[in-house]
Amino acid sequence: MMTKLMPKENAEPKPYRILVADDHAIVRRGIRALLETEPGIEICHGAGDGLEALEFVKKLKPDMVLLDLTMPEMNGLEAVRQIREASPDTDVLILTMHFSEDVAREALRSGAHGYVLKSDADAELLSAVRQVQKNRPYFTGKLALSLVDTFIHNPGEGEATDEHPLPGTPLTAREVEVLQMLASGMSNKQIAPAIGLSIRTVESHRNHIMHKMKFESFSDLLRFAIRNRIVEA
Repeated sequence: MMTKLMPKENAEPKPYRILVADDHAIVRRGIRALLETEPGIEICHGAGDGLEALEFVKKLKPDMVLLDLTMPEMNGLEAVRQIREASPDTDVLILTMHFSEDVAREALRSGAHGYVLKSDADAELLSAVRQVQKNRPYFTGKLALSLVDTFIHNPGEGEATDEHPLPGTPLTAREVEVLQMLASGMSNKQIAPAIGLSIRTVESHRNHIMHKMKFESFSDLLRFAIRNRIVEA
């Protein structure tokens, strides 16, 4: 007598696996408590700094990294770039306290898929995760309104550009920004978190400035900045 084969039940869909990267353990626990009760979402790991997050991404290949911008070892923007390079299929959602159109744009240019303020996390984080999961970008409500207002009243403002903002020089907008900070007395280590870049990237900008402008010393850089009113004497 032949045994009747029962049809196989449909397999459960794989959970959407999220790695949480924030240097505060209490924030990581809060995010886990907020998201892990949701069906189809799994917090696969936590990381306390950017380098650790990158290492876990390489090992675990999560579906999403929920990433703070201000972290030790490697800041969030640099981490976004390297995470996207290491795992192109991993989504990145920024969760930060920084309300800044410029930083949000830089995050998106770096490869992030969305930007949520920590102050809005209770109301918006789950929606943001679901939107990014569907391959849709997400801006926190306050920032979305600010970006729309800028677009309406100042079209073109804040857009990425390779034009040279300092007449007569080959310097990019970012290089002029770094030049101003250097001339103001800030070190590479101080500049990096102020503009959301790694120390190595700031050093690279500094080297490009010195090469492009043919500066032989920091004194040359400082004199140029004063002469062009980039900083006050």
